[in-house]
Formats: sequence, C-alpha cells, structure tokens
Amino acid sequence: MGSKSDFENSLHTLFTRVFGENASLETFRRLSGGASQETWALSGSGEEAILRRAPGGTSMARSSAAIGLSAEAKLISAAQDVGVPVPRVLHVLNDEDQVGDGFLMSWVKGETIARPILRNEEYATARDVLAGQCGAALADIHAIPLESAPPELQTSDGLAQIAQYEEIYRGFDAPRPVFELALQWLKANAPAPRPSVLVHGDFRLGNLMIDESGLVAVLDWELAHIGDPREDIAWLCVNSWRFGQSQNRVGGFGQLGDLLDTYNAKTGADITSKEIDWWETLGSLKWGIMCMIMYEAFRSGADASVERAAIGRRVSETEIDLINLLEAAHA
Repeated sequence: MGSKSDFENSLHTLFTRVFGENASLETFRRLSGGASQETWALSGSGEEAILRRAPGGTSMARSSAAIGLSAEAKLISAAQDVGVPVPRVLHVLNDEDQVGDGFLMSWVKGETIARPILRNEEYATARDVLAGQCGAALADIHAIPLESAPPELQTSDGLAQIAQYEEIYRGFDAPRPVFELALQWLKANAPAPRPSVLVHGDFRLGNLMIDESGLVAVLDWELAHIGDPREDIAWLCVNSWRFGQSQNRVGGFGQLGDLLDTYNAKTGADITSKEIDWWETLGSLKWGIMCMIMYEAFRSGADASVERAAIGRRVSETEIDLINLLEAAHA
C-alpha cells in the first residue's frame, strides 16, 4: 500500500471525497480490537467516520468462512434496510481511493467491551432490556431477504459445521476425550433443520455496540452465512461469551426466555429453550476447536503473540462447559 505518508495522503483525499471538498481530515487513529481487520477512527470539520480496512490494505485469500469486506458492506446496507441497528455504510473503497480493501461507515457511539457492559452501574438499565433487544435484532437479521444478500455467502447448517470442525480437529492429531464425546452426542442428537435464513455468525458481546439504553448497533458481519436461525441465538448463549456471568445464559446479561419471547413474537416462530441446548453444545465445541487453532498459530510461530497463546489455553474451559452441557442433556 506504499509508505505511511502515502496512506495519510490517501486518507485526506478519501475524507474529502466522502464528506465534500470543504471537509478536512483533522485526526485519524487506529483503534484497538478487530482480530482480522484494521479499524480506524477519522474526524474533521464536524464529521466522523470509521474505516474498516484489510490489514495493510490488502485482503488475503478469503477463508472458508469470511465473506470479504465489500460483501460485508453490502450486507450491512441490506441489514439497515430491514431495520437492524447497524452503522451506515458511507463508502466502499475502490482502486481510485488508494487506501486498500475496505469501507467507510458512520461512527456509532457506545461500548463493545464485555467487562464494563456486564459490571458497570451505568449499563444497569441496558442489561435489563438487552436480551429482548437482541431477540428483536436477530429477528430482523433473519428476515433479511436472501435474494438481497451478497453472493459470497455460503450455506452452512449444523451437520455441515460438525463435519467442518471435526476435520480441523482431526488434523491436529491431539485427541481430547471430551471433544470426542461431544462429537458423538451432536451427531446422534442432531435436530431437524429449520428453514434457512441469513445468519450473522458471530452475534455476541464484542460485536455489539451498547450504550446506557441498550443495543446501538450490530457489528462485524464477516462470518455471515445462510443457515439455521438457532445458531445465532445459541452462540450468544455459549458460556465463553458470558464473560464470567454464567448465571445469565444470554451473553452474561439476560435470560433466554426474554430473548425468545421477543424473537418468536416478531418472527412467528416457536423456538424453545430446549432447542437451543444442542446448538449451544455445538457452539461450545466450535469455540474449543477455534482455541486449538489459536494455540497452533502460536506454537508454529505463524502468530507468536501472547493473545494467541492465551486464547489457546482456553480450550480447557470449553471442555468443562461441554461436560456441563452433556450432563444436563442426560439429567
């Protein structure tokens, strides 16, 4: 993408192109967070925006799951059209911008870090209503017409994901008895599929912008795909995404009944708490295998960061979660 000064100059030109020739970029800074993409905050002349960009501006070969930034921008706009709270896409980068692959979106105010959301008094009101708000947002996400979704979206139901993650797990040649048991149970107890919908794929704290009144925006759509609606609901319930507040099944802040009441009322569905159990077990297994992937990246030197090593160690937490889920299923 050229030198640092080239990048800065391109940002100034981009800001003027998007906000008008009288707008001037005054500050820009890279934000923390974002494991796979860069996030930059831009401001000037009373305008603010967020740049979501591929690392170094250059997208690597698309993984089997991520849909790519231009497709993500299209999907966010489609979500806005049906009422999902999302940032507004302002501009999709092209070659003329000389900034790389990505898009510019509106700057949404709020908090994404789980610890203050789940513990600070300023978010107490938000915690009371957030489960229902998540149910409403998921209902709207699952109502996005599939014909309006970008063609990059793949189809992946529960059984397909079991096969996908089992293949990854077997590749490590590091058997874990709890994972073996979970795989057998999931295959033997797979529920009948529900009609396919557009699935966000990573709907959880960290990817939700929250303020004192509750949900402000749904972020990070790069893992969206076509699948079973129960996947999104259950992923929010996975114990790893409760961040220590395990008594609250939904994201560490609410109860599943509140989410389902809102979701079912809005969609006309009849999803039950019992149905979510299987999908939560699958989600816990998936996250455990993802932790193994993180550790392998650290061990091999592909990404020797402390973050990768720390996440890799969390595989043991998912084993405990799986034991608890499997015991509850046979209670």
